[in-house]
Amino acid sequence: MRVALLSYRSKPHCGGQGVYVRHLSRELVALGHEVEVFSGQPYPELDPGVRLTPVPSLDLYRDPDPFRTPYPGELRDLTDLREVATMWTAGFGEPRTFSERVRRVVGARADEFDVVHDNQVLGYGILDLAADGLPVVTTLHHPITFDRRIDLAAATTRRKRLSLRRWYGFLRMQGRVARRATLVLTPSESSKRDIVTDFGVDPERIRVILLGVDDVFQPPTEPRVPGRILAMASADAPLKGIGTLLEAFAKLRTERDVELVLVSRPQPGGPTEQLVERLGIGDHVRFVHGVSDAELVRVMGSAEVACVPSLYEGFSLPTAELMACGTPLVASRAGAIPEVTGPDGLCADLVTPGDVGELEQALGALLDAPERRARMGRAGRERVRAEFSWRAVAQATAQAYEDVVAVTRGRRQAPQDTAAHVASAE
Repeated sequence: MRVALLSYRSKPHCGGQGVYVRHLSRELVALGHEVEVFSGQPYPELDPGVRLTPVPSLDLYRDPDPFRTPYPGELRDLTDLREVATMWTAGFGEPRTFSERVRRVVGARADEFDVVHDNQVLGYGILDLAADGLPVVTTLHHPITFDRRIDLAAATTRRKRLSLRRWYGFLRMQGRVARRATLVLTPSESSKRDIVTDFGVDPERIRVILLGVDDVFQPPTEPRVPGRILAMASADAPLKGIGTLLEAFAKLRTERDVELVLVSRPQPGGPTEQLVERLGIGDHVRFVHGVSDAELVRVMGSAEVACVPSLYEGFSLPTAELMACGTPLVASRAGAIPEVTGPDGLCADLVTPGDVGELEQALGALLDAPERRARMGRAGRERVRAEFSWRAVAQATAQAYEDVVAVTRGRRQAPQDTAAHVASAE
C-alpha cells in the first residue's frame, strides 16, 4: 500500500508525534508498504526506506527565537499571511496552515497514494483531501482540550486566561474535523473516552491501537547511580506535573542525598527555572536535552527511580520506555498511565496527580526498597516486551488502512450513502 503520512511538526526525540512517525513508518516499510512522510518543521528523523517530503512552514516557534516575526520576503502566499496574523493575535495556526499546504502538495499527487494518514493535524485541508476522494485515516493521540483545561487552571491573571483561550482556538477546528473523520486511531481506552466526550466523535469510528517501544530501550549494563531520580517532560507546561515533582524533590532533599535529572528543555526564565530557584535546589537538579538515542537510554537506565508526574497523558511513551529500561517507576494515576503500567504496584507505584506529599512519600519508600525496585524493574521490562511492539502497531494500522480504503470505495459507488455518512458526522 502507498501511504502518505502527514505530521505538522515532528520533533525527533521529544514529544510523541515525531517518535510515532519514525517508528510507525519504519515498521510499515518492513511490512512491504511504501511510506512517504510529509512534515513541517521540525522535521523527523526517518529510517532507510522512508521518504521525507518537507512541507516548509514559517517555523514561527523554533528555538532559539520562538514567536519570531518573519521578514517580508519569507511570506509566499495567503496561507503564510494567515499563519503570521494568527500568531500576532495570540493564536496558534500551524495545524490549519499545514493542512492547507499539504493539501496542495498531496492533492497534486493524489494518484500516487492509496491512503493518507493524518497524524493529529486535524485541519480543514485534511477534509479537502477526503473530499477529493482520498481515503484518510486519522490518529488522535489525545484531545488537546486537556492541555487547555490544565493551562487555564494554572493561569493567575484574566489576561493570561484570555490569551490561552485564543491560543487554543484551533481546537474548534480540530473537533469539527475529528467528527467527520472516517476512522480515528488512538493509543488508549482513556483517550478514546476523552475523544468521545470532548470532541463528540462517534465511538464506533474510534479504534484503539497501543503504541510501541523501540528495541533500543534496554536495561543498563552499568550500576545505577544511588539516589538519582529521573523524569522526562516533552514540554515545560503544567500538564507534565514537573512543578509537583520539584516540590516533592525539595522535601526529599531535606532528609536524603538525592539528585534529580530532568530530560527536558525548560523555558529560559520560565516557571520551571523559577521554581528550581525558589526552592533552592539548583545544585541538585540537572537538565538533559538534545541527546542521541543511545545517550538517552543510558540516562534513563542510570536512575534508581523514575517519575512520571503528569496531570494527564493520552498514552505516555516515556512511561513505557522507562519500563523497557527496567527502571522502577512512581507515576500519576492520570489519563492512560494506569493502562500502560498495568496493575498498581507491579510495574509502578501510582499516586494522585498533583499531590506533593503523596509523591514524596512514594519516591522515598521506593528508594528505601532495593529488592522491590528490582522486582518492579523486571516486571516493567516483561510487560513492555509482551504488550508494546511497533511491529504490532504497524500491522494493526495497515489493517485500518485497508478498512478505510474499502469504505471510501463503497462511498464512491454509493454517493447518497456518502452524503448520509458525512451528515451523521456533524
